[in-house]
Amino acid sequence: MKAQMVKNSVIVPVGAKGGFVLKRPPPPGDREAFLAEGIECYRMLMRGLLDITDNQGAAGVEPPADVVRHDTDDPYLVVAADKGTATFSDIANGMSRDYGFWLDDAFASGGSVGYDHKKMGITARGAWESVKRHFREIGLDTQSEPFSVVGIGDMAGDVFGNGMLLSPFIRLVGAFNHIHIFVDPDPTDPAQSLKERRRLFDTPRSAWTDYDPKLISRGGGVFLRSAKSVPISAQMKARFDIEKDALAPNDLIRALLGAEVDLLWVGGIGTYVKAADERNAEVGDRANDPLRLNGRQLRCRVVGEGGNLGFTQRGRIEFARKGGRINTDAVDNSAGVDCSDHEVNIKILLGQAMAAGELTMAPRDKLLAAMTDEVAAQVLRDNYLQTQAISAMQLQAAEKLDPQARFARELERAGKLDRALESLPDDETLAEREAAREGMCRPELSVLLAYAKNTLYQSLLESDVPDDPYFGQELELYFPSALRKRFAGQISRHRLRREIIATAIANSVVNRNGASFVSEVAQDGGFQAADIARGYAVVRDVFRLRPLWQGIEALDNVVPADVQTRMLVEIEALVRTMTKWFLHSETQPMDVADTVKRYADGTAALELALPTLLRSLDSESFGEREARFIADGVPADLARRIAALAPLRSAGHIVSAANTIRKPVTDVGDVFFGVGALLGLDWLRAAAVGVAADSHWQSLAIGAIVDDLYSQQRALAGRVLASASRARGDPAVRAWEAANAVTVARTRELIAEFRAGGTVDIARLALANRQVRAMLSGR
Repeated sequence: MKAQMVKNSVIVPVGAKGGFVLKRPPPPGDREAFLAEGIECYRMLMRGLLDITDNQGAAGVEPPADVVRHDTDDPYLVVAADKGTATFSDIANGMSRDYGFWLDDAFASGGSVGYDHKKMGITARGAWESVKRHFREIGLDTQSEPFSVVGIGDMAGDVFGNGMLLSPFIRLVGAFNHIHIFVDPDPTDPAQSLKERRRLFDTPRSAWTDYDPKLISRGGGVFLRSAKSVPISAQMKARFDIEKDALAPNDLIRALLGAEVDLLWVGGIGTYVKAADERNAEVGDRANDPLRLNGRQLRCRVVGEGGNLGFTQRGRIEFARKGGRINTDAVDNSAGVDCSDHEVNIKILLGQAMAAGELTMAPRDKLLAAMTDEVAAQVLRDNYLQTQAISAMQLQAAEKLDPQARFARELERAGKLDRALESLPDDETLAEREAAREGMCRPELSVLLAYAKNTLYQSLLESDVPDDPYFGQELELYFPSALRKRFAGQISRHRLRREIIATAIANSVVNRNGASFVSEVAQDGGFQAADIARGYAVVRDVFRLRPLWQGIEALDNVVPADVQTRMLVEIEALVRTMTKWFLHSETQPMDVADTVKRYADGTAALELALPTLLRSLDSESFGEREARFIADGVPADLARRIAALAPLRSAGHIVSAANTIRKPVTDVGDVFFGVGALLGLDWLRAAAVGVAADSHWQSLAIGAIVDDLYSQQRALAGRVLASASRARGDPAVRAWEAANAVTVARTRELIAEFRAGGTVDIARLALANRQVRAMLSGR
């Protein structure tokens, strides 16, 4: 259930977990009778759900007869295929039709007319996005370089089977399920091994014993877990660091789990890794107590959690804190429920089109099938972006520990988070990490990311943000292109349009800026989440960030992954600064469309002209940053745009001034940067930005100083432009300098003294800022 709550961050509206128990199962051994009893009990569960669920009719919501309702109207109910019921979707949809339930065959996803998760391999492919990112960030391309794997599962399984087909360079050295242990100590021909694994995957109900023994390397084999002992060959000893000549099957499995391999692929059922300070009894999986290792005992480099609950959360944290690369099961395997979510919402849309006479059933089914690949791509995009967000948070983990801790405490005070339950660090642990300059690890960041999305989603849903026509684009982009072209009107009237928009915005805001972004900006000025979402959208579109993100993502396996992440963090810094600026500078609630219109063209013109406008320190910094990114392999155009982000933090001031005094933005920018260089304000601002904040309050103080310096420079630029007749750029600045020689000299002398004064700290910065302000204001 905890994993499901985390997955709710990418689905519409939210999901829960349910199940049923066979109270009177038939005698053991009769598989057909057992299946029939299971289906009948499943029908009973479905009837129980539908009997008490509101329906949607032509006149609106229709409450169920003879049912006392304690909640508001809520006709939305779907069921998704899960372990044990993966083939039951058609049964559920048949009952939905019998009941006349409004969702019809959208009630249960993954049926015969829907998206079959195993055929698509969607859950495994989603988890593989995590695997690819982990390896990319340690310099290995899983799609072109060989890597060793130990796996949990077998080739008949959806997640394990599909996962072990996703790269031709997999060297599967060992795996196990509930019956067999597969060992292949040295698979020298990965292509041949892949071909054999595919054969097993395509064979119904295959087992590891179906693997061609001639294709297993010397010293390997397939062994029964029920055997008393397994003989250990010389090759097995060497590969898995085993000293004994024979091992009990459980001990061999422990050796596989703790093997020195590149990837541990979790595709089966069971919890196999805990923390050293956890007792097996706390795990709740007695069957696997004899197999279970502690996170610190693992020697793999990467874990991919295609299945749920392979690790306890504390086990993940222990593994991550010793250097292992792991997210959480809820992040890695969210693609399955995400795919179900897309199917349901697409079917709701097409149901509207059918009710309006725009479509009939047979063409609908054909259209659904034709969109399979695009739906998969949209789902996998969510996996890509979530893991990207975690990597960006991890790069800043130490410096972001304080705002993340503050956010977690906010949630706790609101009753929305139990840190102990989610294994997030308590205050004592946070203090220890802060002293050690350590942040949260990936499994912890994964949980915080989901809570940030879910909290923001709820806030947006309760606001008027989803009703803003500007965000209609978020609704359109949720659907495949074939639907956007053909059913634009129906999309705008989708029954879950508000929920889809709120989900899309929440994911975009948090994926691009981290878990604590909304909390940090809110604390800076007391803004509401809805205001912050609007501000983010303005910044994203004014600064044309989508092409930047796309350009960075296109460099996967082309430049080092840390270069990509650093560029993403550069964009995040701009978004943070400029979101605050727009929130403070524009009337709230912001008219997003109008604000984008007033600032976008001027900002683009300013960015284009920056190389000719920047002076001294700003120009040197711009050139150095651009050259550094180019040296790292970043294309010149992209390197130039990323290098421009720091000086573009002044864009709001410059474009706003240009709009106010009706002068070309390049003229205003020329003077703005000119007076900054003349007086040394550019140096003073850079010094302020470079001061490391030790607390939330110090961060706010530094931000206030930087903002004040920008404001002073803008005001000064306005005075220069007002005093100049026809002079522009440097001539205008020189004319103002000549007319204010004493003020200029004293200000420059003041900043020069500050530069010569040694260590820059907040107190000295604040004093210098006050003195400069007084000097420039004539006081």
